[in-house]
Amino acid sequence: MASPKTHYVCSECGATSAKWLGRCPSCSAWNTLVETVAESAGSGKNRYQSLARSQPVATLSEIEAKDFDRTPTSLEELDRVLGGGIVNGGVVLIGGDPGIGKSTLLLQAVEALSKRMKVLYVTGEESGAQVAMRARRLGLDGSQVRVLAEIGLEKILATIETEAPDFCVIDSIQTMYSEQLSSAPGSVAQVRECAAQLTRTAKSTGCAMVLVGHVTKEGALAGPRVLEHIVDTVLYFEGDTHSSYRLVRAIKNRFGAVNEIGVFAMTEKGLKGVTNPSAIFLSTHGEPVPGSCVLVTLEGTRPLLVELQALVDSGGPSPRRLSVGLDRDRLAMLLAVLHRHAGVATMDQDVFVNAVGGVRISEPAADLAVLLSIQSSLRGKPLPKGFFAFGEVGLAGEVRPAPRGQERLKEAAKLGFSVAVVPQANAPKKPIPGLTVHAVARIEDAIEILRGM
Repeated sequence: MASPKTHYVCSECGATSAKWLGRCPSCSAWNTLVETVAESAGSGKNRYQSLARSQPVATLSEIEAKDFDRTPTSLEELDRVLGGGIVNGGVVLIGGDPGIGKSTLLLQAVEALSKRMKVLYVTGEESGAQVAMRARRLGLDGSQVRVLAEIGLEKILATIETEAPDFCVIDSIQTMYSEQLSSAPGSVAQVRECAAQLTRTAKSTGCAMVLVGHVTKEGALAGPRVLEHIVDTVLYFEGDTHSSYRLVRAIKNRFGAVNEIGVFAMTEKGLKGVTNPSAIFLSTHGEPVPGSCVLVTLEGTRPLLVELQALVDSGGPSPRRLSVGLDRDRLAMLLAVLHRHAGVATMDQDVFVNAVGGVRISEPAADLAVLLSIQSSLRGKPLPKGFFAFGEVGLAGEVRPAPRGQERLKEAAKLGFSVAVVPQANAPKKPIPGLTVHAVARIEDAIEILRGM
């Protein structure tokens, strides 16, 4: 009997190759080609049908533009990330580290939605008894939650057709397999095929669906990148398993804003939404300490106050630059700007910068707060109580405005902060009660103001 023909599929982009290569010819990723059994020409018939129902051609101006009907999950932080709730026929992909709380959150959402619609929880990693044990531990009733412990795609699709749920959870997509493919569950071909079939079912039946995905060592979703393009929404579950706080971040959302975050606290009764997340990212110092500066950052539509801490210490011939929660290369660039334009030298000093609470900050509006915290640590003099700053710093030493500066100022004033250093373009036109604003155009101006405090 002839051995089955094999080819190699890239786990990053899904491209195929007749032989193994160290580097994918399509996306240039290294060591991503995985051997897969090639399917015959007839076995994949009708497999790649359209994921959305076809509609007649129409003129764009004549198509009625209306918002999607959303069903709230009763978990306010999850609804915030989703854009207001689940959408009929919408497919959500959620990924995160093992044990971070994905199954717990979705079981809570299924329980809340079961009071208003038919729900189905498909588990491929646990037995029905394990799911029931978790529900009892969380204090969930579960009287209207239908559970299926199965990994066969065809049986799952048949159950969805029979049960006709309005909301379905697949936990997880890497455990599912289709009998049309001979490769093992979790392979690139199986993940891509199962996700495509489940998405097509969701679009054709109007069933909202959530797919749970594994992540790689680097924290990215495992499987082909085409998986992220098929679904409507991609969520990442972030957080340290040693901490009780979790962040759910939207990376892609066809029905709402991207980069929105939901903040949860892990308790004995499951995940609870945090109404004031700024309290997580602010340290509780009795008195101001050197090297600490509060930043008002934006996460989607929500302004958050985050404490940035800097420690400048005497180094050696090769000083270290280390940042946690911030871009390390940008830190090196900011130190060069600080030296060139403000005359503050750190070439013989170790510089460590940390964002409190485990949050990751990617927006450049954190530049000014980083530099002011470094200057405070270098001088050994704390910033005034109630002080905060934000603004982007350019290579020429200019302080550029941050988007939605007025909202940042009002949020900080609402939480009791009283002194601010902001870009000149973000200075408020009308005075904000209880808030003293210092508007600066260049980094040396900000350092001069700091020295006078």
